[in-house]
Amino acid sequence: MKTFIGPRLRRLRIEHGQTQVQMAKRLGISTSYVNLLEKNERSVSVPVLLKLFEAYGVDWRDIAEDDDTAQLADIRAVLQDPLFEGARPDLPQLRAALAHSPDLAACFLKLHRAFMATNDQLMSVASSGETGQRVLPQTSEAVVHNFFRSNRNHFEALEQAAEGFWFGENVAPDDIYPALKLRLRHRLDLRVRLVPVAEMPTSLREYDEERREVRLSEALDHPNRVFQLVHVAALVEQKDLLDDILGRSGLTDAKGRARCRVELANYFAAAVLMPYDRFLAEALQSKYDFDHLATRFGVSFEQACHRATTLQRSGARGVPFFFLRIDKAGNVTKRFNSTDFHLAEYGGACPRLEVHTCFRTPGLILPQVAEMPDRSQFFVFARTVDRPSFARHRQDVRLAVAMGCAMEHVGSIGYAEDLNVRQPHAAEIGINCRVCPRANCDQRAHQAVVLSEPVDENRRGATRYAV
Repeated sequence: MKTFIGPRLRRLRIEHGQTQVQMAKRLGISTSYVNLLEKNERSVSVPVLLKLFEAYGVDWRDIAEDDDTAQLADIRAVLQDPLFEGARPDLPQLRAALAHSPDLAACFLKLHRAFMATNDQLMSVASSGETGQRVLPQTSEAVVHNFFRSNRNHFEALEQAAEGFWFGENVAPDDIYPALKLRLRHRLDLRVRLVPVAEMPTSLREYDEERREVRLSEALDHPNRVFQLVHVAALVEQKDLLDDILGRSGLTDAKGRARCRVELANYFAAAVLMPYDRFLAEALQSKYDFDHLATRFGVSFEQACHRATTLQRSGARGVPFFFLRIDKAGNVTKRFNSTDFHLAEYGGACPRLEVHTCFRTPGLILPQVAEMPDRSQFFVFARTVDRPSFARHRQDVRLAVAMGCAMEHVGSIGYAEDLNVRQPHAAEIGINCRVCPRANCDQRAHQAVVLSEPVDENRRGATRYAV
């Protein structure tokens, strides 16, 4: 397999303030060879990769790693915007653009995200009538999502740190809670105290650094008590690693960095409780039966789903999933993605997704084949999950999660076994109403900004927005 490293090699040379002549001399190769490598007109050899490691101290796997997959998926999703109708580059053109001008591609994605965010904010201002309202910056959740997306929702450094968490001890799932309490006490001088809901009426977990105490609410069930303890261990023991990842993230906003630290600690906790190799093997063997996985690893259904989105290790990848969590009003409260599926950043998810129907059938898996406006199809399954209940008048604290993958992976998913995947009935969906080009959708909530045809005043369609 040929490996091309042109843009990365050029960036490395510029970072060291060298000319092509100087780099060629340092690597012991010809200047013309460096020139061909930077133009991607010649693939790099293993000896040259090793020389790069010796001369510049970079890991050859980092410079040779094909990290364009997520960016290619993002660009393809962006180009489905009706703005580009009739002028979309084909796949070879997109691959060439990423190979030769990755920074330009990144700027294009950044510009489009800014356009979508600004458009949504302006529409929100217009609909509220508050013409003097200040346009808000990108949300912390969106910043974190984009950062995780750029890393394929996988952090190998956290995986390796998680693998060494127990130092070879084999702790069974039913013994992990007391083992964690002892570990925090002996290694970090932290005491764990379970407290009544009345003592922490609005909190599920509090880490008091001064008192060296972790307080857990009685409202937490067993899997979430365990998860919160590992989360605290991540914040304390892995502080330097979290700082290092954040330092290389490019995130500058304080809210975004704080939110990202929480999600990175969550990632570490999931990696400890669901070790990569064991979880992947069990997921493949069970055909991604998440109730089974939750039981086997002593975690919640939602935690098992979230973990499955991170199985993107080079050479040992699981099915690429997207993860979507919504509340009863349809608001997207959490999203992670390692697929081509474009998740809504603003507003709710498409009402045609069965994830919204889950609230009528709590606890049941609802499978579905969904088709995007570009005709790409995804297998999606959804189920409700219960949240901790603090009091009698707050019993129905329920959310719904959806997991989805491209149809090419449907044979690996047990939930698809009852569907006719050869000729599926696909639900026509969009990202959300504001950018969906399906003019005559009977679930349309408002006119899309991408639709320019006027409404026919002499005709009433399925909705008042139908043309």
